[in-house]
Amino acid sequence: FYLSADAEARVGGDLYEAVPTTHGLRLVIGDVRGKGLFAVETAAALLGAFREAAHDEPDLAALAGRVETSMRRRAADYAGSDMAERFVTAVFAEIVTPDRVVRIVNCGHPPPLLISSAEVTELETDRSSPPLNLGVLVGEPYRADEHPFRPGDQLLLYTDGVTETRDSDGAFYPLVQRIRSWGVLPPRELLDRLHHDLLTYSDNRLNDDTAALIACYIPDEPRAPTDPHAL
Repeated sequence: FYLSADAEARVGGDLYEAVPTTHGLRLVIGDVRGKGLFAVETAAALLGAFREAAHDEPDLAALAGRVETSMRRRAADYAGSDMAERFVTAVFAEIVTPDRVVRIVNCGHPPPLLISSAEVTELETDRSSPPLNLGVLVGEPYRADEHPFRPGDQLLLYTDGVTETRDSDGAFYPLVQRIRSWGVLPPRELLDRLHHDLLTYSDNRLNDDTAALIACYIPDEPRAPTDPHAL
């Protein structure tokens, strides 16, 4: 789901996409720093670069690097403008079902949540990669972390508009505790619950764009036993 802090806006600086490829299911979620038309254009440019590179790059870290290169080229075209100063926090994910793993490249973004029947876990990284359009300044390579991802597991990607939502007392939204308290829900029901809970928690006063995306590893249907005497 996507919620804009501006009641009159349908799009903003948050972005997400999922692309099935021969390398696995590739996902991205991101948050362009800043608002307005430049933020929307930056988000569109990033998504275009991701959709193209997702099919070509076999390595997830290299995919993030390709998107970073595209963002730097675009910034160079707008040198001296507000667009050139934009940077994007993002998470790239790759789900490979035969290997039962999810790979994550975190570019300065809130950590994804792995939701299983037993636990809700933040997929933290020892060393976050730089936000997009800042990689050349930081000089750190993009790196991927790998985690188990089994049938029935869900991966929740979200922007910081979720965790930075505040109640009337100024307390931040406790995402992990809320998800744990609801138990295991189907993806659509979980997103709907989160959507409405954020609005209730903030008394319908969101101060930032908010986006969330769930990928679920659907278990195989059990096969019926074969009757050797059946025709």
